[in-house]
Amino acid sequence: MIKHFMKPNRDKKEKIYIYGKHALAEALEHAARAVRKVFLAPEASRDEELRALLSKRHVTAESLKNRGADRMVGVETAHQGVIAIVDPAAITVDFRDFAEQAASDVRHPTEGHRTPMLVLLDELTDPHNVGAIIRSAAAFGAAGVLIPSHNQAPITGAVVKSSAGMVFRIPIVQLGNVNQAIDQLKEIGFKTYGLAMRGSIPLADEPFDTPALIIVGNEGKGIRQKTIERCDVTLRIPMDPRAESLNASVSAAIVLYQWSLRHL
Repeated sequence: MIKHFMKPNRDKKEKIYIYGKHALAEALEHAARAVRKVFLAPEASRDEELRALLSKRHVTAESLKNRGADRMVGVETAHQGVIAIVDPAAITVDFRDFAEQAASDVRHPTEGHRTPMLVLLDELTDPHNVGAIIRSAAAFGAAGVLIPSHNQAPITGAVVKSSAGMVFRIPIVQLGNVNQAIDQLKEIGFKTYGLAMRGSIPLADEPFDTPALIIVGNEGKGIRQKTIERCDVTLRIPMDPRAESLNASVSAAIVLYQWSLRHL
C-alpha cells in the first residue's frame, strides 16, 4: 500500500523546530530518524513517559533555557518546555519515488488492497490550514499529501502542531511542478477532483470508485486555472445560502470524509 512507503528525500539540509510534548512524542514514535536534537525545560524533563520514549529511541535531551526557547520558536509560542530540531528532508518523500510505488499499487493491487486516495495542496499559504488538512487526510485514509515546493506554506512547527503530529504518520510528498505531477498521476489511473465553489458535481453524487487525487486550492484564489483544467471533476459542497464559502481545511475535511464513507 502507498501509505506505508516512506523513502526520505535527503537533498535538503534545512531544519524546523517542533514544540510541545505531543508533537515530540509523535516524531519519536513514527519518525525518530528525523529528530536531530531535543531540548527540555526542567519541568518537562521530569515527564516519565517522555523520558521513556527518548530512552527507547536512544535520543538524548539538552537543557532548555527560556532565552533559547524564545530564540528558537518565539516568545508567544506555547512550547510546554519541549522543543526539538527536526530534519524536514527526513519526513518528506520524493515525488518520483512515490509515483513509481503508486503506479505499482494501482496496476498490481494486492489482496485486501484499498483504492488509494491522495490529497494535493495547490499553493495554500496558511500553515494552520496545511496542518489541519494533513490531519484530516490521515484520519480519513489518504495514502499521501502532496505539497509543492514553491508558493506554498512549507512544513513548519506550526504545521506540525496543527496536524496533531500527523505529519509523522502520513507520507508528505514534495513536488516540483504541480501540473506535471497531476498529468503523471492521471496516466497511472488517478481520477482528479478539484474543490470549487461552483463545481459541476455535488459532493454526494460522486461515487469515488477509482483511485482519487483530491486537489485543494489557495484560501483566496482557489485552484489555479491551468490546474483546474486538468481536473476530471470539480466538486461542490452544497450549503445554506447564508454562507458563501467554507474555510479550505473545512472543505477538505468534508470531501475526505465523504470519500471515506465508501472506502473505510
